[in-house]
Amino acid sequence: MSDEDSSGWQLTESDPGVFTELLKRLGVPYIVDDLYSLEPESLAALQPIHALIFLFKWFPESPDDEPSVSAGHYDSDFPGFFAHQTVNNACATLAVVNALGNIASLPAGPQFMDLMNFTTGMDPQTCGMAITSADWLREAHNALSPPSAISLDGLDLPKKSEEAYHFVVYLPVLGSLYELDGLKPYPVRHGEYEESGEGWVKKAREVIEERIHTYPTGALEFSLLALRDDPLPGMRRRLDALQGSSADVELSDLMNKIANENSKRERWAFENSSRRHNHIGLVHALLLALAKAGKLDSAKADAQRVMQERLERQRAMRS
Repeated sequence: MSDEDSSGWQLTESDPGVFTELLKRLGVPYIVDDLYSLEPESLAALQPIHALIFLFKWFPESPDDEPSVSAGHYDSDFPGFFAHQTVNNACATLAVVNALGNIASLPAGPQFMDLMNFTTGMDPQTCGMAITSADWLREAHNALSPPSAISLDGLDLPKKSEEAYHFVVYLPVLGSLYELDGLKPYPVRHGEYEESGEGWVKKAREVIEERIHTYPTGALEFSLLALRDDPLPGMRRRLDALQGSSADVELSDLMNKIANENSKRERWAFENSSRRHNHIGLVHALLLALAKAGKLDSAKADAQRVMQERLERQRAMRS
């Protein structure tokens, strides 16, 4: 969630490449992938999944509001790690930290492990203050935020209230599904899950689907990401084992999967690099050139058509 007082933390996008790069900076060998479906087959292809990160449109609540019975209940005796969000714009990184703090035997870099050890025993509010006061973590977060290229300060324009979006985490802790929301006083416990079959993911799907159904049909005010093991190292080990064997079909399929993963990482790297640059000057020059050539109106119509088609595809995938 965000407002004008960012306290040095900048807005980030709900993008798997952004989250994966953040994990890399934390020294955590996981990745984050987009989820367009909660069907068992889609989730099974991404296992093992350590947590689900949910982005939704945020509406203010009273601090005393309790979750409804169907939405779980507060657990003031939560046995895991939980930090409050104490500054604006930090909810994306805080969601990641709240997830990582509850993964047993987490492989991570020394700076992040030192921070986790430092916060041991702290209450959620103090823990959140300690995390968001870490300069190196704020710098890692801000390095993936688009630059603020245009300032409207001093123009005496009317203030507009912007829609706020917020990240929360769903993950298993000691046999129960929990929702970790840094704006709530305690973690929300959604009950126990069966260890067999899909495990905690089945319970999470039921809870998230119920939450999604509270939005109007076709609404796009949410997105879902999966925090999972990086599949590339295992794929490469399997590829080495298959070299020289007669398993041509499996070998070909595996090579295609590796190529797709590498292509995805290259796209993420390009997009993250683009986020660090200010493209306003280039865009302004292109718009001027189109206007002088008399092609601006047609370019605008084409852009609106492409965006409408993209929105329709997203609605179709989520319906």
